Amino acid sequence: MVGTITDNMDVARHNGNEDSTAKDIAQVHGSSAEELVDILDEHGEVTGIVKTKSEAHEKALWHKAIHIWIYNSKGEILLQKRAKTKLTWPGLWDISVAGHVSCGEDFEEAAVRELHEELGVGVKPEELVEVARRKTTYDNQKLNYHSREFASTYLYRLDELPTNLQEEEVGEVRFISIEKLEKELADPEAAKKYTPWDYYEMIDAVKKVAKTGSDF
Repeated sequence: MVGTITDNMDVARHNGNEDSTAKDIAQVHGSSAEELVDILDEHGEVTGIVKTKSEAHEKALWHKAIHIWIYNSKGEILLQKRAKTKLTWPGLWDISVAGHVSCGEDFEEAAVRELHEELGVGVKPEELVEVARRKTTYDNQKLNYHSREFASTYLYRLDELPTNLQEEEVGEVRFISIEKLEKELADPEAAKKYTPWDYYEMIDAVKKVAKTGSDF
C-alpha cells in the first residue's frame, strides 16, 4: 500500500564544494557508467530518450531517483555511513538508502532493488510507503556533475540492523534516536558528520508513525 502525506514539488538545491577530482563522474553514486536511465522533461514526463547515468549528470538531464528512510518500532531512524571511497561526502552519515531509477523501471521497482543491493534487505513493493515526490537539484562544478532528479521518498519499517552491506557504497549502518539526530543536526560542528540534505521532513514523518503506532 502506498500512502501519501505530501506531494510537493519544491526544488531542493544543494551546491557542492567537495574537494574531489573529476576522474569519473559516474562514481559519484558508486554505479557503473553504463547504467541507463530514462530522461524526463522538466515536468517529469518520460521523453523516450535514454542516456547513461553519467551523461545525464554531465548534461543536467532530468531523471528519476528514490530515497528510502528506514525506521524501527522504537521510532529510531536508520542511517548509513557512506563508503570512504565515494567521491562525494565520503565517510559521512546519510539517509538509509538512495539510488537511481534504471531505464524501464518504476519508482517502486527501483526502491526494492536498491534496498536489496545496498543493505541486503528484501521487501515487497506494498511494504513501502511513499511519503513525498519532489524535484531536486545538485551541482558540483569541480566534478562537472549536475543532478536533476524527480525523487520519490519512501518509509520502510525494519527492526533488525542490516548486516549484508554493499561495501563499495556503505561503510556501516546504525539506528539513531530522533532526539539525538535533531540535536546533532542543530549543532554546526556535529552536523559536519552528515550529508547536507533536508532531514526534517522525514523526521516529522517518522514522528507521526511513532505517535500513532501505525504504518500509515
